[in-house]
Amino acid sequence: MIAYLECFVQENDTESQPYDVVSGLGGALDLEGTIDCGDGAKQAAKDFGGMNSLAPLAFVRPAGTGDVASVVRVAANLNLTAAARGNGHSINGQAMAVRGLVLDMPAMEDHFRVVRTSNDSGYADVSGGALWEDVLKRCVRDYRMAPRSWTDYLSLTVGGTLSNAGVSGQAFRYGPQTSNVTELEVVTGKGETFVCSKAENSELFFSVLGGLGQFGIITRARVLLQQAPDMVRWIRLVYTEFDAFTRDAESLVTRCHESSDDDSFDYVEGFAFMNSDNPADGLPSVPLHPDQIFDPTRLPEEAGSVLYCLELARHYRNSDHPSIVDMGVTRLLDGLAFVEGLEFQVDLGYEEFLLRVKQAEEHAKASGIWDSPHPWLNLFVSKSDIADFDRVVFKKILKDGIGGPMLVYPLLRSKWDARTSVVLPDSEIFYIVALLRFTPAYPKGPSFESLVAQNQEIVQYCTKKGFDFKLYLPHYRSQEEWKRHFGNQWSRFVERKTCFDPTAILSPGQKIFPRIIPKP
Repeated sequence: MIAYLECFVQENDTESQPYDVVSGLGGALDLEGTIDCGDGAKQAAKDFGGMNSLAPLAFVRPAGTGDVASVVRVAANLNLTAAARGNGHSINGQAMAVRGLVLDMPAMEDHFRVVRTSNDSGYADVSGGALWEDVLKRCVRDYRMAPRSWTDYLSLTVGGTLSNAGVSGQAFRYGPQTSNVTELEVVTGKGETFVCSKAENSELFFSVLGGLGQFGIITRARVLLQQAPDMVRWIRLVYTEFDAFTRDAESLVTRCHESSDDDSFDYVEGFAFMNSDNPADGLPSVPLHPDQIFDPTRLPEEAGSVLYCLELARHYRNSDHPSIVDMGVTRLLDGLAFVEGLEFQVDLGYEEFLLRVKQAEEHAKASGIWDSPHPWLNLFVSKSDIADFDRVVFKKILKDGIGGPMLVYPLLRSKWDARTSVVLPDSEIFYIVALLRFTPAYPKGPSFESLVAQNQEIVQYCTKKGFDFKLYLPHYRSQEEWKRHFGNQWSRFVERKTCFDPTAILSPGQKIFPRIIPKP
């Protein structure tokens, strides 16, 4: 269809525009998709963080890659900005384009193709706007295959997570999701479309992976697949001492790195929780099944106010005898220093395991906290600094909990490709720390301003102490802060921006580069 931009004049006050777009609005944008300048555009003014409200001029629902390229070119011609929006789960307005154009990536045509390269491996070509949960279901149910690396929450788009990294409990084995794609289709900030890989247009390929949307919009991705298991043994182990928790976690992830698949778990994560009865982040949050009960009498008397849980998973097939599964898990748990009697196990299907957060989402929506502000904080912290981080952040700053999960588990730097745009701590072993607050909206819960201030206190502490750390899913308000974030990789980041988006059209919500207006 032909979608006209005159709706901008009807629905928006162009007099406050910093640039003279009025003369360009009479033209037509040839789209197969649609443009919404009314209520739909208001949808794009909000995100999961709930702390920003920045309305775009229009919310564009592209039918395919051609529409994406057309929107970027029109944005360039009208001196506007453009942002790709996935499923709206950004935290700090990263996918917003105030008085610009926002692209609704899940609206893109359904592109899905699986190719087997052997009995137990292959790849899937999927749309950049596809949700990972849909990719999972189609790959498993139709092909008994599955991507190798995930995020914990799968109602996120393929292009969105690849623009950041994509981390979960499989990353210690296979690396982040950015290490598990072999080809991309990308629309650059010049409105040009390229297919890229390690061998073809490689600079663009590595730029957009972890590039925060600054260099191009991912419209298609080729994702590596492996044979999907049937079942998962899901395990949680309780620790009272942080050093024992980290020692076991690091042993498990390095054991995988140095040995065969049979000698390691398939998933390793962990979290801190409160020694309290709070169901959100206390003892009741640890058991895996309603019939399981956390018995606090099992805790030693010297247990403190903060405890730790190592979360593991072992894949198996329906044809595996239960005794064989039990023996394998017992062997892998041997020697770990968890609290005896506080181990929890449950068996469930592979899909059910990967979609486990979906159930938590449904509960959060029913209680209303899903729609509350979510001032989350995600960091990568070096192994050398994680004990001090625990001593001050978990045990002092967050001593009363956060009303949600406090993830902390190790990753291996060698599983990440240094050519991507992601920046990491320097050490081989570093920890992801994710503070995922789910608190009722003020006044039932704390104000989001106070929670943001708490986040700032944590970051300031890490900076003051000279920790080797980086923000994951970063957000800064000045270019100086971004320069410090990227460190010695800043010049490479700038060069890539100059090459692929020289007028800074893409992802203005990241606040990395100011919009550059070309001279007439």
